[in-house]
Amino acid sequence: MNQDMIERAMPWLVVIAAIALWELGCILFSVPEFILPQPSRIIEVLISSAYPIWFHASLTLVTTLLGFALSVFFGVVLGVAVGSSRLIYRGFYPLLVGFNSVPKVAIVPVLVVWFGIGEIPAVLTAFLMSFFPIAVNVATGLATVEPELDDVLRVLGAKKRDLLFKVGLPRSMPYFFASLKIAITLAFVGSVISESIASSRGIGTLMVRAASDFRISLVFAGLIVTAAMGIVMYAAFAVLENHSTKWATRRMDIQ
Repeated sequence: MNQDMIERAMPWLVVIAAIALWELGCILFSVPEFILPQPSRIIEVLISSAYPIWFHASLTLVTTLLGFALSVFFGVVLGVAVGSSRLIYRGFYPLLVGFNSVPKVAIVPVLVVWFGIGEIPAVLTAFLMSFFPIAVNVATGLATVEPELDDVLRVLGAKKRDLLFKVGLPRSMPYFFASLKIAITLAFVGSVISESIASSRGIGTLMVRAASDFRISLVFAGLIVTAAMGIVMYAAFAVLENHSTKWATRRMDIQ
């Protein structure tokens, strides 16, 4: 078995080992199910409660993707505005950092007052959670373009728009795609937080109701499904990043 095959197998081996230790620990120490259910029991619940889990998980996925789409659009727009101007960068960057420091769970009650209980607060919470890394990474990618490169292109007759679309944005693509992987996982966190507080549907609501009935196996089943959706989306953006920024990887290898 070569090194490449070992690296590909390592994530699966680690997961299998962790599940085996979890199962063995619960059996050896006779851990009650309402405290920490065995993985085998969680699998049983995933099968027996497949329909309600899928129903709530699909709603969470939709609200998460809607919030994530909003964060991509507004994050790129604000990131371009902030990163293309040094003055705007210095003025808005502290505001972005301060906004990101506010716990989003504290904003959910405000969103409920404004929009009522339902999917809209979940979409907006997902947006607020995932907006910051996209805006900051795009702004950073634009702000870190070498000044010498801008000077040379200006001498050659390039306009500011040409510098933005032909140099700045392509050079910021590695930052952008890297931020997507972080943002999509944060979007799931935002959706579940909002659903657990201010919704009647979604995986967050399902887990809260299950916890109130001491159905901890169902809670863990919801956590696993949420984690699986996050992993799939993360992997999708990782593949997209690999195919879209190969030129940056090659450039790093050459250097």
